[in-house]
Amino acid sequence: MCGIVGYLGKRDAYSTILKGLKRLEYRGYDSAGIALLDQDLRVFKKKGKVADLEQHLNGEKLTGHVGIGHTRWATHGEPNDINAHPHFSPSQKLAIIHNGIIENYDAIRTDLVNKGHKFESETDSEVLIHFIEDIQNHNTSDLEEAVRLALTKVVGAYAIVIISKEDPDMLIAARKGSPLVIGLGKDEFFLASDATPIVEYTNEVVYLNDSEIAVIKGNDLKIKNTEDVHTTPYIQTLDLELETIEKGGYEHFMLKEIYEQPKSISDCMRGRLNAEEGYLVLGGIREYANKLENADRIIIIACGTSWHAGLVAEYFFEEFCRIPVEVEYASEFRYRNPVIKEGDVVIAISQSGETADTLAAIELAKSKGAIIFGVCNVVGSSIARSSHEGAYIHAGPEIGVASTKSFTAQLIVLSMIALGVAHQRGTITEQTYRQMLVEMETIPEKVGKALKLDTQVKYIADLFKDARNFLYLGRGYNFPVALEGALKLKEISYIHAEGYPAAEMKHGPIALIDEEMPVVFIATNDSSYQKVVSNIREVKARKGKVIAVVTEGDSIIPKMAEFVIEVPATHEALMPLVSVIPLQLLSYHIAVMRGCNIDQPRNLAKSVTVE
Repeated sequence: MCGIVGYLGKRDAYSTILKGLKRLEYRGYDSAGIALLDQDLRVFKKKGKVADLEQHLNGEKLTGHVGIGHTRWATHGEPNDINAHPHFSPSQKLAIIHNGIIENYDAIRTDLVNKGHKFESETDSEVLIHFIEDIQNHNTSDLEEAVRLALTKVVGAYAIVIISKEDPDMLIAARKGSPLVIGLGKDEFFLASDATPIVEYTNEVVYLNDSEIAVIKGNDLKIKNTEDVHTTPYIQTLDLELETIEKGGYEHFMLKEIYEQPKSISDCMRGRLNAEEGYLVLGGIREYANKLENADRIIIIACGTSWHAGLVAEYFFEEFCRIPVEVEYASEFRYRNPVIKEGDVVIAISQSGETADTLAAIELAKSKGAIIFGVCNVVGSSIARSSHEGAYIHAGPEIGVASTKSFTAQLIVLSMIALGVAHQRGTITEQTYRQMLVEMETIPEKVGKALKLDTQVKYIADLFKDARNFLYLGRGYNFPVALEGALKLKEISYIHAEGYPAAEMKHGPIALIDEEMPVVFIATNDSSYQKVVSNIREVKARKGKVIAVVTEGDSIIPKMAEFVIEVPATHEALMPLVSVIPLQLLSYHIAVMRGCNIDQPRNLAKSVTVE
């Protein structure tokens, strides 16, 4: 969850690291810190955002060409100056930054305390750097070997970078479960949790694999694993432009990303789908395509917004492919001893490709013989590398913590996969197949049209910005959209909101409805339309305030609802791509009007790399 940055080279380390921390701040913003090595090893850290650290350091003489930086999402110990990273070793000759959780830190800490160690913070990370120095001192090991030995003893997830006062031209990095990428410049190296701080300087990177240790010394990079086996670094070329990680004139990244959706959806389909030619190919799933086509069942695992995308995919796969689908919370999947048979197909969905719960679920499924298909946004991510095959969503960097364009990109990719499988299985007619391809190609235009509803949505947001609760209701394909709309509102405006299948309202939630309760219905013209109309009447009978997202030209619901938002018509299986747009805008405008931090909502981080 935390963001880590390191630099070794000829540039000014402080400014390079500070800029990198600002680009990684979406990963955590409880506190920030920097360690710089010049004549001495100095650590500066501060509770709050990177801007607070920058202000705290105003006037300091900050020199050096090697350093590490960290922006924190707190796990062990409350957010304060002491618990902020980097952390010193007892001698203050070493400093560490860490993303992840050391699960057995308490036992290690107890052993070190018995040896006379004293700790300043409550963090597991400080325990790790103490442990490394203790091994170095007692085993007369060099630092590289001490790090390796320590990592064979720790349990948990980590991405770490260590700086040493006694080796001023060296950085040591390692990862297990948490992401770490190394950028290769000309006589310089950049380290980060993801590529966003690196792309400005180089497009050549090495993604560390689990249990690998990188030793950067001078102009040399060596990689080995914790078993002391050396490996050859695999250099990849970044396909990422600097302007894609800037705001581009928008007030917030979230708003920029909402408005990027016509392009991001088009990018998902580009080169994969051509309706005129009846062409639909996802190159990433060719080798194992027959496994999907012949699957007895599909298990979809994901968390948060990606889980909602998986729910929509369940409807799509079952309707068009006639394959039973189970959608699982990745965070619960491996803790209930799931029944997995060899040959089962698991689709793992994650924007970052680093979600710890999803990675753990993948490993369990693989150990039982399942075939893993990954659906991710970040090229070279852990889930992409852990999957047998898969498809990138090509949505571009998503910086806002609340996912928007990644949701719609996941939907279109999952729909393409399902449609391709259905065509191969013969569970849809050629006519239906062609019609769906045509309809998919129109989605970017229809999303663009839905975005023009912004002024109307903003007006509704102003009326309901002070509501204490919201209810979101939908049926069929729009039920997951109700869940997603409620999640967006909770995430960034801090208003309590719940999403339900509209029919489930009568089984409890209807007790909450009164004249103070805004109820958002996703009520587009589909196979469950008449049932939703009945549900709206039930809410109106109890004086609830109805905000309805309907299909253009609807003549029934506008006579019943206080507020109606009309979106373009499309096939009901693709409607979530359009109907979610006004819900994203509604949550955004309410949060802005409430003075909330849109891109960095409290207690959240973009990439959940801890369990």
